[in-house]
Amino acid sequence: MAQIKVCVFDAYGTLFDVAAAARALADEPGREAFAEVWQQVAADWRAKQLSYSWLRAVARDHIDFWQVTQDGLDWALERSDVAEPELREALLGLYWQLAAYPEVPEMLAALKQAGLQTAILSNGSPEMLKGAVESAGIGGVLDAVLSVEDVGIFKPDVRVYDMVGARFGCAPEEVLFVSSNGWDAAFGAAYGFDTLWVNRAGEPVDRLGTQPGRVAADLTGVPTIAGVA
Repeated sequence: MAQIKVCVFDAYGTLFDVAAAARALADEPGREAFAEVWQQVAADWRAKQLSYSWLRAVARDHIDFWQVTQDGLDWALERSDVAEPELREALLGLYWQLAAYPEVPEMLAALKQAGLQTAILSNGSPEMLKGAVESAGIGGVLDAVLSVEDVGIFKPDVRVYDMVGARFGCAPEEVLFVSSNGWDAAFGAAYGFDTLWVNRAGEPVDRLGTQPGRVAADLTGVPTIAGVA
């Protein structure tokens, strides 16, 4: 097995808690009605965000992920009969300030201290990713933030995974690719990456003809998997 030189992470749902925006608003005084549906809204928002990216990739109708994010939210709000423009804008605003999962800063710091290079590889637009990284305070432990906007198509198109080797000059087998999306980790494995699926929800493995290399409940074990702890 090749030595891992670069650890690459998906962003949304992997490093950043995508449900944080809806959860935060649901906890505010006066949001009792939204508190009853926020979990459904958050789940639908994420599901549509992903499915719209896949459909646009297949249709070769690319738009940036911020528009996809807005479109997914609009569908989710309509499904839950939430028609509050102010709430919509608040949710979108918070999406630029998503919290990182608690183990993320220490995990990334451990990788950097061990001499590994670290990066994000995400469907997110550069502006979205910049906001999330700054809000979480993890810019100092990342060597690169790679956005699909540089190639104009969403994951799992192979051109997205190609960006890692182009940036770091490494072979696929020298990369540990970590994603909370089972399909992303599976296609990353097919590409040649060493992969970890962060399966926080304990979901079944997707039936795609290929599977993630490893599965874990969170990110705490990443340094060990990368061979530096």
